[in-house]
Amino acid sequence: MDGIETFPAKKLLTPVKMSMEHFFLSNYTLNLYRGCNHGCIYCDSRSECYQIERFDDVRVKENALWMLRDELSRKRESGVVSMGAASDPYNRFEGKLKVTREALKLLHTYGFGVGLSTKSALAARDADILGEIAKRSVTSISFSITASDQKVARFIEPQASSTAARFAAMAMLAKNDVFTGTWMNPMLPFITDDEENLRNIIRMTKDNGGRYVICFFGVTLRAGDREYFYQALDRDPKYREIKQKYVDTFGFDYECTSPSIQRLYDVFREECDKAGLCWNFAELNKAAMAKCPQQLSMF
Repeated sequence: MDGIETFPAKKLLTPVKMSMEHFFLSNYTLNLYRGCNHGCIYCDSRSECYQIERFDDVRVKENALWMLRDELSRKRESGVVSMGAASDPYNRFEGKLKVTREALKLLHTYGFGVGLSTKSALAARDADILGEIAKRSVTSISFSITASDQKVARFIEPQASSTAARFAAMAMLAKNDVFTGTWMNPMLPFITDDEENLRNIIRMTKDNGGRYVICFFGVTLRAGDREYFYQALDRDPKYREIKQKYVDTFGFDYECTSPSIQRLYDVFREECDKAGLCWNFAELNKAAMAKCPQQLSMF
């Protein structure tokens, strides 16, 4: 398919348990692609437990749109479909293939909402269809933004859209009345866990029409992911000492939380409240649902 590998899939939509307080509202997850070419040095999907070979080589599921149409048509009730958990729906092939765009059209046709996370400014291309979905269904489009400093962002996310481009895309979606905001995860201890970065991202979210900022104040590292992250830090003299800080501070811990979490959390809540931004899932999901009252019965 236009220079991209395909791979077979038996099913596309995976049911998930809905939660108002612990994550974005979702009834199903959907991954049209496998792998990612943003090159983020911290990506949890590189972990051995996911068994994704050649993670940097993006592949698309065979007959994905046909399968999605078939599965949606057989659902007795609509719901919200989450995209972007294991593979960014806006990889570099999507600009030409438009698999994600066509999938959004299908979700709109069958009355489904969408929750989507991306590091790509290409999401702005679909502002029209996302705006239409948002008129009648729960819709939340989150831009994964970790660093306000572009030099830092380029090091930790070398192939992703620039921070400025992601915020510009957010502004475009907001202009189309799409509920959008910032997924400020992960927060990398000793790299992005400082007040200036936190305040800048909250301010830029507000300035570009975002409605929320979600942050967990840490990063997860496990076998496969941890080694890749440490190797990336070792390649740059500026970050080698930081690599040793990780080793000394966290060892083989899965959850690596910022040592400054309490101070940062207080600043985070204060700044979000000042900006009128939601900062937890309960507030966020309530606000998202308020935009489409005719769909409340499905929850």
